[in-house]
Amino acid sequence: MAESVAERTGSRLEPHKVRANGVELNVAVAGEGPAVLLLHGFPHTWRLWTHVIDDLAARHRVIAPDLRGFGDSARPADGYDAGTLADDAEALLAALGVTSAAVVGIDVGTPPAFLLAMRRPGLVRRLVVMESLLGRLPGAEQFLAGGPPWWFGFHAEPGLAESVLAGHEEAYVDWFLDRGTLGHGVRPDIRDAIVRTYAGRDALRAAFGPYRALPITARQIGAAVAAGRLTVPTTAIGAHSVGRALERQLRPYADALTGHVLEDTGHIVPLHHPDALLRLLRPFLSTPW
Repeated sequence: MAESVAERTGSRLEPHKVRANGVELNVAVAGEGPAVLLLHGFPHTWRLWTHVIDDLAARHRVIAPDLRGFGDSARPADGYDAGTLADDAEALLAALGVTSAAVVGIDVGTPPAFLLAMRRPGLVRRLVVMESLLGRLPGAEQFLAGGPPWWFGFHAEPGLAESVLAGHEEAYVDWFLDRGTLGHGVRPDIRDAIVRTYAGRDALRAAFGPYRALPITARQIGAAVAAGRLTVPTTAIGAHSVGRALERQLRPYADALTGHVLEDTGHIVPLHHPDALLRLLRPFLSTPW
């Protein structure tokens, strides 16, 4: 069997714990070179990036944490708004000695990636955001014409979803993994590793935290765009679910924005069509800083 990039470079891929912003975060690190921070969504863990880490690690130091409350990271009672998640990301980079990084966010990971770039453009040198919406910014009206996805309200009601789903976590996560790959599913070992971390009411409660913090996150995003512009070179990537809605939201506020839509690609882009994603990431992340 051919050895992976992580093995060839002697880099770590098995995750370890890092204390950042008062929370213990589980993080996988691989490769050497300019840093790339990967922020996953729901219902994911750092393993969402499994099919792209090796390729990126050939030229970059790849940092892929479990967000607070997700995977094997700590599950505090609060702090699931995008602003606090951005603070976590900044503190993680500092703890790892990183002073400049490209940041890639998908789904729940997009709002904190955006806020980090808005707050710290000297730290975030490139920004990639995928398959998400940014608060109440204009541009997503067509996507939201029939209302937000049903699970937003279900997850947002404190205590409800975990009480209903306890004991049925596997089937629930599988629904999202299947839907997010347009029925193709996820490799069994990746699927099992993700499903394991969503078992139990406390795991579910933490994973629903970003949905329960959506009003706070929306205010944070609104305040950020009212105070300044997104000056960081940015790529917005849409797929089957969100399309160009995120790009349209960003367009009025971004100085250097490129938008792409990956046709026939499900919401979970890195697991469904990693090669298509890498064709966009490689040149963008390799542009001289």
